[in-house]
Amino acid sequence: MSRFSEVRPPDVDYSATSLRPAWSSLPSSLHDALAVALGIQITAVSAPVSSGFTGGFAARARLSDGREVFIKAAPDAGHAYGAYQREAEVVPQLPKPVRAPAIIATASASAEGGRWFAVVSEWVPARMPGAPWTDADFAVVTAACEEMADALCPSPLSGLRVFADLVGDDIIVPAQIIAGERPLPAGLQEWVPRVLPEVAELAAAGPQVLTGDTAMHSDLRPDNILIDGDGACWVVDWNWLTLGPRWVDWVGLLPLAQHHGIDTFAAVQDNPLTADVPRDDIDVLIAVIAAYMMKNADSPPPPGCTPALREHQRLSAWTFLDWLAVRRGW
Repeated sequence: MSRFSEVRPPDVDYSATSLRPAWSSLPSSLHDALAVALGIQITAVSAPVSSGFTGGFAARARLSDGREVFIKAAPDAGHAYGAYQREAEVVPQLPKPVRAPAIIATASASAEGGRWFAVVSEWVPARMPGAPWTDADFAVVTAACEEMADALCPSPLSGLRVFADLVGDDIIVPAQIIAGERPLPAGLQEWVPRVLPEVAELAAAGPQVLTGDTAMHSDLRPDNILIDGDGACWVVDWNWLTLGPRWVDWVGLLPLAQHHGIDTFAAVQDNPLTADVPRDDIDVLIAVIAAYMMKNADSPPPPGCTPALREHQRLSAWTFLDWLAVRRGW
């Protein structure tokens, strides 16, 4: 197991992964469009938040009536442009038991170089869990995942693509590495080449196993979760919503929590989301995400994303493979 290896996974600080522009650098036309959309002036804007992996603008703002909101904005040349549009579309359709900051307004504007889109949501004073995971935070987030699964099963949203479409051909990454068609990412456990055939076999079963009628967040990680002062759990960044098994979002949190010392192996046996799920089905999900994270891990980040994205991929691949290693007896 990894604790005996000289190679260590990266230590990713999910509160400091982004490189975002300042409010003053956004086009004045977008400033004006936001004031019109809100029907009120923006009087102050904080420094951009430092979580996330994109270069989209994201910061708390104060309105002239004293309210605080959260503004995200991006140009059409970047990944965040479509992500923010999708979030603005999805969040109003989520049922009430799902705590997601409400969308207040959206705005578009033309500027030199292209179009901009902004979405304004309610500001939730809260903190990120998982830095590292604690038993208390894990319990709060687990309860929220159970509530979300109940509220989103069956999916109240129509037209969602299935989870297998999100990961796409990434399920064949382990097989491609075995065949010499792509390199094994650097910095993984030394035993990974030995177990890749089993990882490949598990991942290949993804499209058959990971089906269901639940609307899933599909990108749940510490920086997409907030815990407010009352202990309520909020989930943000809903742009990857897909259809699949009701247990996927919660199980996707377990490997990193285990890496931080939480006994997730006992949790997965006892939790109502997974107690009746075939053991191999859970391992298929973990293998699929490990394969997804191994793809392009040594390449430069895509346009509009920060280098921390690749460190996140490497940490995720490591912890997901470690989790599988215990369960499969590698």
